[in-house]
Amino acid sequence: MKVIGVVGFPASGKGEFSRVAAEMGIPVVVMGDVIREETRKAGLPPTDENLGTVAQQLRRNGGMDAIARRCIPRIRATGARLVLVDGIRGDAEVRLFREAFPGFALVGIRAPFSERAVRLAKRGREDDQDTPRALEERDQRELAWGLDRALAGADHIIENEGTLEEFVRATRALLRKIAEDP
Repeated sequence: MKVIGVVGFPASGKGEFSRVAAEMGIPVVVMGDVIREETRKAGLPPTDENLGTVAQQLRRNGGMDAIARRCIPRIRATGARLVLVDGIRGDAEVRLFREAFPGFALVGIRAPFSERAVRLAKRGREDDQDTPRALEERDQRELAWGLDRALAGADHIIENEGTLEEFVRATRALLRKIAEDP
């Protein structure tokens, strides 16, 4: 089994990357689903604040790779030759995935802050921030989890600064390349 991970700041393009992978028939395991499930179990609405608090608690109680550990059985359960794991937030998660899945490939997606803020305003998810200040705070929270170190250790980088069509083309080409690599 070959596993591809995707890392990037909020609204950098991870979800779009995953959507393209799914369209190509690649199963996608979303790390945020673990956090959303735990938030729901706690009886909390899925706001950014609640999701962030639950993610922080999971990491504090189970280590910085706690969410990744919960995803490994989900990844294996797909039984697929190639699987994408979306939502890596730190270098501890990357280390765990590299140990669990030889040949693990990490894709980093970068986008300017101003572009990400515009995307969040348009996206309209319940857990999205509606101000640049709130996005800065979320970025800082994720930096504390090692997001910058994970991004720096990416095997492949996509700069998401152009059109959606350009990003989709780059994503498809990269996914094909990684799938073909031994």
